[in-house]
Amino acid sequence: MAVPMSAIESAWQLATVITFLLHETVFFLSGLPSLLFERFGLFAKYKIQKRSNTSAYQNRCVLRLILYHVSVNLPVMILSYPAFKFMGLRSSLPLPHWTVVVSQVLFYFVLEDFIFYWGHRALHTKWLYKHVHSVHHEYATPFGLTSEYAHPAEILFLGFATVVGPALTGPHLFTLWLWMVLRVLETVEAHSGYHFPWSPSNFLPLYGGSDFHDYHHRVLYTKSGNYASTFVYMDWLFRTDNGYRKAKRPLRSKK
Repeated sequence: MAVPMSAIESAWQLATVITFLLHETVFFLSGLPSLLFERFGLFAKYKIQKRSNTSAYQNRCVLRLILYHVSVNLPVMILSYPAFKFMGLRSSLPLPHWTVVVSQVLFYFVLEDFIFYWGHRALHTKWLYKHVHSVHHEYATPFGLTSEYAHPAEILFLGFATVVGPALTGPHLFTLWLWMVLRVLETVEAHSGYHFPWSPSNFLPLYGGSDFHDYHHRVLYTKSGNYASTFVYMDWLFRTDNGYRKAKRPLRSKK
């Protein structure tokens, strides 16, 4: 039975344009608070670093993000749609059972963290850092929106870690959206520059969060470690969190 052209167009629009708009909405709404906290000196007691970015430097980040998102992210979403469709992406009802959604999203987090760790670690080699990854580290004092501030080549390189899980499993679009939203919220929180009493790392075992990743930004790139995106166990297994652990010991001894 032939599929109506209108249904094909609707599926394409949902998977590309609507997905892009959902990403932009979640990203900027979740990322703007830490920018405003820093700009107006709010919640200063919870700010990890004493340094702050100037308003001009913050604005520069926002403008470049809009450029990168429109000129890189959106075209990639559009061009990759046929591949996702081939791998089984669907948007029709019924929605998958909640156990399928949860298991797939958990799988995406673990797989993404593993691939991201090695890709990120590679970006800290001398040549790749100088020519690619140094763009992301222009903001040694991160705020939420800096999470996606990166060289276009890095966007594609590390973006692979985010999409490989869904590409392998061919999920429902709802599952893909949920994964995208959670991943955006996670990376924005990790780059927020603030560690609150209610921060996820205070409650979720193995979760890195803002304190773990902020160390990565403020230390010289050859010594930073803390390469994983979400969890801490990869850095613990490969001893790339030694500097962070040593830096935390004096703080623990004072308590």
